[in-house]
Amino acid sequence: MSEPRFHALDPERMTPEQKRVAEAIQSGPRGQGLRGPFNALLRSPDLADRVQKVGEYVRFRSSLPARLNELAILIVARKWTAQFEWHAHHQFAMQAGLDPAVAAAIAEGTKPDSMGAEEAAIHAFCTELLETAQVSDGAFENVRQRFGEQGVIDLIGAIGYYSIVSMVLNVDRHPLPDGVNPPLR
Repeated sequence: MSEPRFHALDPERMTPEQKRVAEAIQSGPRGQGLRGPFNALLRSPDLADRVQKVGEYVRFRSSLPARLNELAILIVARKWTAQFEWHAHHQFAMQAGLDPAVAAAIAEGTKPDSMGAEEAAIHAFCTELLETAQVSDGAFENVRQRFGEQGVIDLIGAIGYYSIVSMVLNVDRHPLPDGVNPPLR
């Protein structure tokens, strides 16, 4: 993999606005460091701040169960072939209880055979939206009946947020940690 396009920002050379946003990111629930898309996003501190706040909600406060939220994130990472995003969230998905066979099928770009009804509802909604830019009445109703209207919106938020993250990571050519092979073909 090539070098990242956005060099690591030196905290001593950051603008006051970049420092403020970097501190907000690092003091939030993500913990220390400017991992993933945040080093690149800080080139536009106001956008970075708004994006990171959406991400904090989508990742840590969504009305969807963590296992299903992580499933949606993996579907987005697969759509964009976002290697770093897949690497980071695969482990979160496993910790949240997602069946490894479901993740493996998604990594291969196939529909998982072993999904439960909730997972199938999330998968259908995400796949339809990412592939067609629309969602059928059946997929919409399946998610709405299971998770309510807030769940539908939280799912759309996850798809949108992680699409932005995936695009930033891909444009940056953000590297995987040392010794980690690309998990997606």
